[in-house]
Amino acid sequence: MNQDFREKMITICNDKIAKKGPNVGLSFYAFFSNKNDNPELLMQVAQWWIKTHQLDHFEKAHKIKQLILDEK
Repeated sequence: MNQDFREKMITICNDKIAKKGPNVGLSFYAFFSNKNDNPELLMQVAQWWIKTHQLDHFEKAHKIKQLILDEK
């Protein structure tokens, strides 16, 4: 995943946490519109989520944010 998309993921995590509290969960689909307009990026995120980190379908937003920050 490129740096711009990582920053977008962090922003979305922050927004979800601010709106719904520290225990809010989300799936990797939360980072995409309802259209599959970038299948290559969707697959990169799915691989990062499923293969690299072996995450469940829904994970806490603060956990996802920390994983992204730890990779910098």
